[in-house]
Amino acid sequence: MPACVTVGCDTAGPTAPRADAPLVSEGASTAGNEKKIGVLLVSHGSHSENWRKMLLEIEDDVRNDVLAGDAIAGIQSAFMEYNEPSIATQLKKFDAQGYTDVILVPLLMTVSSHSFDDIPTIAGQKQDHKSMETLRLEGIEIYRPKARVTLAPLLDFPDVLTKNVTRRVRRMSEDPSNEGIVLVAYGSTQYNEEWKALLAKVSREVKQETGVDCVEYSWCGHIVDYKSEPTEIAIREVLRQKHRALVVPVLVAVSEMFQGKIIGGAIKAVGEKGRIAYRHDAILPDENINRWIVDISLELASKVANRQDTSSNAP
Repeated sequence: MPACVTVGCDTAGPTAPRADAPLVSEGASTAGNEKKIGVLLVSHGSHSENWRKMLLEIEDDVRNDVLAGDAIAGIQSAFMEYNEPSIATQLKKFDAQGYTDVILVPLLMTVSSHSFDDIPTIAGQKQDHKSMETLRLEGIEIYRPKARVTLAPLLDFPDVLTKNVTRRVRRMSEDPSNEGIVLVAYGSTQYNEEWKALLAKVSREVKQETGVDCVEYSWCGHIVDYKSEPTEIAIREVLRQKHRALVVPVLVAVSEMFQGKIIGGAIKAVGEKGRIAYRHDAILPDENINRWIVDISLELASKVANRQDTSSNAP
């Protein structure tokens, strides 16, 4: 795939698939018992302490609203890989504390093998043999909890992301008619078309909202071997068309590697600092995302509380 893609306002991409309903585990034991419901916020994990801190702060920010009333008894956070607390660690904790149900909310930007395979497999809700072998080789524990797991759909990012990027562009913009935007996202090899569709949709809508009519986007993740050159190419293309480039990381949180080394390295290589606006920021923090987490947690908790369970996890 090209390192940098030009987005036109009238170019419609394919719609990325997303779950319309939560995935509920089979065989949980809650029949005849009052339910004790917990929420587990799951993010990818990172070697960056700053990245981890930003994700963990979400739990602090939404805790009071999630626990308001008596629908949800507790909330925890977990990382899929690299860091503790892991998904298995937190699910074991919920089991030890007598939780009957856990609503697992993945804090992922769009579809990926993590959302479709890895996280459900780690939580014992799916037996994907390829994913199980990969997790084994990476030393990631798989744990099927006694509590019944309801897996929430992915973040409704097309709307949230458009608002987020628009706000950040406006903060940097001085003269929209003479500016272009460079969106830098992680990307995905397996779900490349879905990522392209997401960025194309966001690009079209941000153009309409900000008046900036030139948008390029590039990948910075494993699909381009974590190289800065694709972002450099995108910046140069914008500067070829416009006087000023607004560089926006479409990344969940800030890490030294992505915002610093990769994107910062691309800007340094271009060497036109006076024509480039860039902030070492990320999608987080975002009140719209926090609101979504609260809403989906309470919505699913209501459904779980009113559900009549007849299956059992007991051996």
